[in-house]
Formats: sequence, structure tokens, C-alpha cells
Amino acid sequence: MSIRTEPDTATLTRIRLNLRNAEVRRDLAHPGSLHKTIMLLVPEGLGDHPRQTAGLLFRLEHATQHTPPALLIQSRMPPDLTRLPRSYGRTETRDLTPLLTALTAGRHVRYRITANASARRQRTDGDPFFDTDTKPRHTDIPLHGDDALTWWQRKAAHAGLALHSAALTPMRRSRHPITRQHDDRQPDVFRHALTRFDGQATITDPDQLRHAVLRGIGRGKPYGAGLLSLAPA
Repeated sequence: MSIRTEPDTATLTRIRLNLRNAEVRRDLAHPGSLHKTIMLLVPEGLGDHPRQTAGLLFRLEHATQHTPPALLIQSRMPPDLTRLPRSYGRTETRDLTPLLTALTAGRHVRYRITANASARRQRTDGDPFFDTDTKPRHTDIPLHGDDALTWWQRKAAHAGLALHSAALTPMRRSRHPITRQHDDRQPDVFRHALTRFDGQATITDPDQLRHAVLRGIGRGKPYGAGLLSLAPA
């Protein structure tokens, strides 16, 4: 069954990063710091879940031979670019409303998403990972190769896309500083294994697809996962 989304509006911001800037280099080295910088773009006072309220998603596009690294940042409210650190990068914004309203069943599109392809592993008796009652009752296992592709095929279908092709590019693992524990029995950090998926698809359910674009796909959204980008094929 199709779902109805909120009003179909969003803003896409591209920041071509200035690698001479010390704060840019810091953010590229520490995903937690990058997340804090990106959150400067949305207003304060958005409640307990400001990222979700602002609809903020982002993806880091790595440098090429001709272009510097860039941040793509999507938000449900216009970003306040004046709050970025000085000389952080060259910015440009685009209203995504025309794209979102043009999504129709049967249309062919190109897509890109960097996602945290993972499977949730539940606690079982005798599992050495869960050797005490203080351990979590589940953990997320990174997926790679064919397993990651199967994960994306399932997520894409649920998001209203029928895939024609999918190229996988493993990305760096990002350290998740918020989950660091002071208990020696707990893991020091949780790591997100990120995979970029590129390809072509046909839209099967425009409402589901708009919802996926606006809300993101999968886990790890505060650390650069989940932003689905579309363009005419």
C-alpha cells in the first residue's frame, strides 16, 4: 500500500570543501565533528530529535582529479549557511520540490546512495558476544559484497524502485563516538560500514519513493548514510 508523505519539499545544499581550512580537515577526520558542523545549518530548539525534525541527511562525495571533496546536505527547511565556519567551502543550494513532484510511476531514473548495509543480530544462548547480562541484546553486523547488494535490492523495492543495475563501492568505516562506553566490558566504539550504490531503476511507487528521499534509508544517518539522490536516466 502506498503511503502519503508530508508536503514534498526539501532543499539540497552542496558545499565544495576548502581543504586548506583546519575545521574542514578536522571534520573529515572525525565523523562526530562533521555531524556537529552540519547541524549548525538548522535552527536550535527543534526538540529531542533535531536531525529528524529538520529532515537533515548528508553524503560526503570524495575528491576527483578535477574537483575537491563535497558535502551534499538535504534538509526539510532552508539551511542557514551563515552559521558555517568561515571559509569552510563554496556553497550552492537547490530546491528539490520540482524533482519530488516529478516522480511518477514508470519513470526511469539514475540513483546514488551511500548506505549502512547491515543486519541485526539477536542474542542467542551460548553466544560468546553476549556472554554477560550487561551486553546488548542485539548488534548490527556490517554486510559486504553480495549480502550488501541483497540488502539494497530489498530496501530499494520497499522504497518504490525496481533496480536495473547496481554498482557497489565500499567506503570508509566511520567511528561512532557517541556510543563509546566507560565500562571495560563494552566495545570501545561502534563502526558503520558504508557502501555506495550507483545505478539505474524504474519508479514503481512514487509515494513510497518520495518518503524514502525525504526520510532517508537505513541506519547511520547522522554519520553520512541514507541520502538517496535521483536524476532522470
